[in-house]
Amino acid sequence: MEFIQNKVVVITGASSGIGKETATQLAAKGAKLVLGARRESALKDLSDSLKESYPELEIIYRSVDVTKNEEVKELIDAAQERFGRIDVIFNNAGLMPISELRDGKVSEWEQMMSVNVMGALYGINAVLPIMEKQGSGQIITTDSVAGHFTGAGSAVYSGTKYAMRAIMEGLRVEEVGKNIKSTMISPGHAQTALAQTISDPETRAAVKATEMNEGLNVKDVASAVVYAINTEDTVAINEVILRSTNQRDY
Repeated sequence: MEFIQNKVVVITGASSGIGKETATQLAAKGAKLVLGARRESALKDLSDSLKESYPELEIIYRSVDVTKNEEVKELIDAAQERFGRIDVIFNNAGLMPISELRDGKVSEWEQMMSVNVMGALYGINAVLPIMEKQGSGQIITTDSVAGHFTGAGSAVYSGTKYAMRAIMEGLRVEEVGKNIKSTMISPGHAQTALAQTISDPETRAAVKATEMNEGLNVKDVASAVVYAINTEDTVAINEVILRSTNQRDY
């Protein structure tokens, strides 16, 4: 049985990678989509492509910087105005400019904190009152196996992901009995654009090589998101950890 059909799903970081593929899979299952990302032109291209494939699809998109609370709220307001409810938010926007602490890349640390943690919190803040009022909803966040293991170079990135584990568990506990689900999707190495945010060329090349040789396809990760959404109201998938069978470390 499909539980996704006609659900209103908001996705941040929707212009590429996991977000784009999740939108594509949800469109095929009849969801109503609200897409947010910084690159409005990419969102338009995705929206046009999906509507061509699925003429009955209901979809809107907005340019949004998740580090700005007011822009995240505007995205949610647009979804509420168009569809009258929000069934799911997928807080998917993220950065991974990994580096060792001795490198002192403070501006990159601050950016990671702003996007990976505050961006997700702004999403939670915007949708939670709506979901509590309507008596249902699901909040999904892209976490990582880096939220379970810290390696050299990933201290701050892992810190943001450990933080999201604590926040999402707190959300689960606080919303017990209100029919609001909390879900973390924690992939291992995956073939996404995250490596592009690494400023050191050698580290960036090494991570890209690992992702290509050992990483999950974005379709694999998106399928996990769809699986978590496509459950009965009485079932909450709180966390999905997935790795390629070729992944060697952690």
